[in-house]
Amino acid sequence: MTDLKTRIVAAAAFPLLPVLLVQGKGVRRRTPRLPDAAGPVEGFVPGAGEPLRLLVLGESTVAGIGAAAHEQALTGRVAAALAERTERAVRWRAAGRSGANAREAAGLVATLPDERADAVVISLGVNDTLRFRPPALWARDVARLVEAVRARAGPAPVVLAPVPPMHAFPALPQPLRAILGARARRLDAALARLAARLPTTAHVALWVEPAPGLFCEDGFHPSEAGYTVIGEHLAAGLARLIEGR
Repeated sequence: MTDLKTRIVAAAAFPLLPVLLVQGKGVRRRTPRLPDAAGPVEGFVPGAGEPLRLLVLGESTVAGIGAAAHEQALTGRVAAALAERTERAVRWRAAGRSGANAREAAGLVATLPDERADAVVISLGVNDTLRFRPPALWARDVARLVEAVRARAGPAPVVLAPVPPMHAFPALPQPLRAILGARARRLDAALARLAARLPTTAHVALWVEPAPGLFCEDGFHPSEAGYTVIGEHLAAGLARLIEGR
């Protein structure tokens, strides 16, 4: 029933196109442009044993928009939660580009240092949703990105973060919010199917209906509290992969 509802809402996009275009321009005009998280894009969380090397790659969430520094943004919060769950030290690196879609994120791989990773998180989907990327092509783009990351950083376990829940973004008015939310759900379903086909890869499903306090002031990106919640759930998925469960 949920999938049927999503398809019905998505199909309504075409006749509503003039309204959606006007709303989209209004959102761009009103939404404040926030900077990326400040400070180094790599760091260390103390713990026991040889450090786990964590790579997080993706769009503006990985760039850390909505947080003061990367320690409080997505990568830092995943690293802290992963260190707590595994009782291991974690050495982390964030490779994010605001506005990147899955195809463009492949360009980030070439900028990575030539070193192996023990765990990878890929966080994408908003920009592919905004560009109405078809689910099959989106899944192909992500599959190629996973392949490129593993060619560069080794055959590490990969967690695919859920496509952000655009149906809950405070910055988006209706019906734009419902249409983009339905598109995001379709991309997320394709992501889950892709993860099931790839070795040592997991998709973490959306775990909670986001509350307003989990968004930062632009109503579009997570707040530091939001990054903490997201980081804990992504770390749980990574820990299960690392431990072979």
